[in-house]
Amino acid sequence: MSTAAHGNFSGKRLVIFGCGYVGAEVARQAVARGWRVVALTRNEGKAATLRADGIEVVVADLAGDAWHARIAGGADFVLDCVSSGGAGTEGYRRSYVDGMTSVLAWARTRGAAGTLVYTGSTSVYPQDGGGRVDENASTDGVAERAKILLEAEALLRAGVGASGRWFVLRLAGIYGPGRHHLINQVRAGEVAGRGAHRLNLIHRDDIVAAVWALFDAAPEVANEIFNVADDGAAPKAEVVAWLASRLGVAVPRFTGEPAAGRRAVTPDRVIANEKLRAAVGWRPRYPSFREGYEKILSP
Repeated sequence: MSTAAHGNFSGKRLVIFGCGYVGAEVARQAVARGWRVVALTRNEGKAATLRADGIEVVVADLAGDAWHARIAGGADFVLDCVSSGGAGTEGYRRSYVDGMTSVLAWARTRGAAGTLVYTGSTSVYPQDGGGRVDENASTDGVAERAKILLEAEALLRAGVGASGRWFVLRLAGIYGPGRHHLINQVRAGEVAGRGAHRLNLIHRDDIVAAVWALFDAAPEVANEIFNVADDGAAPKAEVVAWLASRLGVAVPRFTGEPAAGRRAVTPDRVIANEKLRAAVGWRPRYPSFREGYEKILSP
């Protein structure tokens, strides 16, 4: 992570849309560095927690426009890291497409952002068969929810006048403090998916580091799509066996079925991160599942 992002940007203004698992950590770090942070969330409980951390909060539905007058434009940095919010495909569309449409309209009318970062997903890649997948890989033939994510990306890429520059971060499977879905499955003795398929992961703190690296990127780095994954894609069976050993439980069985909320088993591939590493010098603090889960499991 760049030292400039941590030390020389005091007094900047950051607006975060969808200030949840990733966004809240970015917000806390920004406040600690002397930034003014405004977060939009639709969750009153989350809003109270954010305010306790010194973050200004607007509670509103991102997809609407009632909040436009409540958040000043012209922010130095904007982070759009919304989640689907449930409600199936329509929830995806409302959060990602309608939300992005609203953000871009706000920026155009209230004042363009300096840098706008949007967090998407590597689920936009349909590739299977164990090959490496970089940012040039085709996104043709993906499922409906992935098409919605691509539509949101397309809106950002075409969003002339909304920001000085933009970035899309396509995130691999997110894990980290408090997000223990796979650990819980191992403890329960049954894991979704197929053991032979490679699991691409990224620790929350490494996502946050990638966001900071882009905020601090040189001016010539602009308008790019980056994959964000660690260096250690491994067969899910290997990850699960390691966790079972570390937890002192029997190796669980695989269901061969998608995880809850998914319509298909995650394809077998290796998500490449070289482009981000080369562009801004980002390196994962947790290069594989071992380092990341060891941090979570250590007392």
